[in-house]
Amino acid sequence: MTTLFLLLALIATAGWITSTVSLRMKALETRADRLERRLGLVLEHFGIEEPEHPVTDDVRALLRDGRKIEAIKVYRQSTGAGLAEAKQAVEAIAVTEAV
Repeated sequence: MTTLFLLLALIATAGWITSTVSLRMKALETRADRLERRLGLVLEHFGIEEPEHPVTDDVRALLRDGRKIEAIKVYRQSTGAGLAEAKQAVEAIAVTEAV
């Protein structure tokens, strides 16, 4: 009986911690998005363009060869970006190359 109670308490505690961390992460993501938008406005106001990451030449070469997945992998390894961010960046590079 005591073991069952401890197990249930442990599960409830783990659930509470997980939800608390998830809420905090969402708040931090929202804040980071807001700061990125503000920084973008400041850069735009002063006419400053963000320099491209040097890896884009390698990514472009892979995209020209039709190797999109490898391009995403190279982008991730070089920048430390997550999968979704790298995919979005590589697709944006592909669009600018197609124009």
